[in-house]
Amino acid sequence: MSEEILEESKPIPDDEWESIVRNVPLVSVDLVVRHNGGVVLGLRENEPARGEWFVPGGTVMKNETLTDAVHRVAREELGSDVTIEERLGTFEHFYDTSEIEGVDSKHYLATAFVVTLDADELRPDAQHSQLKVFEPPYDDVHPYVERYLTKLD
Repeated sequence: MSEEILEESKPIPDDEWESIVRNVPLVSVDLVVRHNGGVVLGLRENEPARGEWFVPGGTVMKNETLTDAVHRVAREELGSDVTIEERLGTFEHFYDTSEIEGVDSKHYLATAFVVTLDADELRPDAQHSQLKVFEPPYDDVHPYVERYLTKLD
């Protein structure tokens, strides 16, 4: 990613983020991470989907390509870079909660990518209390994650 794009990819100020979440769908990437015969999921610590096992993912920043977003999210949420294997497609996610007080919903247009880790060690970020490899059959995962997993070959 170029220096110019990195400069524009800084976090959005809280008041602007609230307005965005309140008014428009968020464009995001989700990572279906194949590892050791299963898929890596994180136990979410924040809304939406707090307390659920979910794929790593994040919002695409202005002037950031989807591919660049996948690599940034992997480094931030897994502590590793990844190799993109395939694009599963774009999915809509509707939540009846958000991390912002007074905002009672969140809407994502999430493009899911199947990826593999470039390193064996995983380091969870503040959004996940732990990372774990789930093997088929995939029990106790969020319904949106289940949609991704049914599309895997």
